[in-house]
Amino acid sequence: MKNILSAVLLAAVLSLLAAAQDARVPSVVINHDGEVSSHGTTSSTWGLPSVPGTILFYGGDTNTSDPNQTGFANGNTLLVPLTEVLAAVTAPKNGGKIVTSAVFFNQVATGTSNPFDPPTGTYDVRTNVSDGNCGTELTSGSGPQTAVLTGRKPFGAPEYTTTVSFAKPLTAKDGTTYWFNESPQCTDSSNGTCASEQFFFDNTTQQTNGVNANAQPKGQMFLDSNFFGFVCKNLCDDAPNSQQCAWGSWGLLK
Repeated sequence: MKNILSAVLLAAVLSLLAAAQDARVPSVVINHDGEVSSHGTTSSTWGLPSVPGTILFYGGDTNTSDPNQTGFANGNTLLVPLTEVLAAVTAPKNGGKIVTSAVFFNQVATGTSNPFDPPTGTYDVRTNVSDGNCGTELTSGSGPQTAVLTGRKPFGAPEYTTTVSFAKPLTAKDGTTYWFNESPQCTDSSNGTCASEQFFFDNTTQQTNGVNANAQPKGQMFLDSNFFGFVCKNLCDDAPNSQQCAWGSWGLLK
């Protein structure tokens, strides 16, 4: 399995320019295509779906000037179906209850014309996830999705903050680590974009503009995709370096 993932990741990196010209080439990852430069910071433009006071946790912005900026396949489209990245957060040991009502992911849409069709997001919440083990599902579902442009264009494609609310608010237990996913959809066969659309969930390398960002454990993102042949594969297993797979650009709302 590890050799297969290595081959897929290498092919994705080597074929990046070709994939940019032909959006029908599915990829597990998309990498920074600029020259290696110093690790600067991103713009403070968030594009988040709420005022900062409603944010319980935010891992931080992706950094478009960082050569370690990476996007990971995530979402459900006619080109790449039912693929999700599970990203982790650990509830603090403070003796109180933490209740969250919604999850948001920052992600790139390769298609620029009506990429969210239907405008519905799915969510998945799990515990006890490990390499090759998708753990215990606490809840999953779908609902109306908001998609707000962040103003950034990682890999030359527009980045959105996509948000979906849970059917019921979730209460976190002290010290417990939870894994969340939010996936956009493009499954309308009458929409030509969906046949070549792919979504990529962005990483964050400096946790810029993060809110309680230290609650996200390092190196705990997992890819689950029958399409690519992976069952909750830790994204750090074959990453070129630990920065690329350290943290995701995502968050939780009150």
